[in-house]
Amino acid sequence: MFSSFSTFLSVLLKGGAFLLMLNELRGLILVGPVLYSLMRAGGSLLAIWIGVCSLAGIALSVIVPLFAANRLQAMVQRRAQAQKAV
Repeated sequence: MFSSFSTFLSVLLKGGAFLLMLNELRGLILVGPVLYSLMRAGGSLLAIWIGVCSLAGIALSVIVPLFAANRLQAMVQRRAQAQKAV
């Protein structure tokens, strides 16, 4: 029973991570013109730094769910191997 639930949870997490990644890819595409406009308009270093921090936030919001999905899958595999050993 645990195996089917954890498999479902793993698929659900990976699907969510994929959809989040697509959303963040859209964000990356949209932030390019903003950063370019900041540079062309003589934006201050603070404005450019805020843009860079936004990009870092986008990157983290993609990496963390993927890391969580991989950790969950590894945990499920370890548990399945432990049940086979018994």
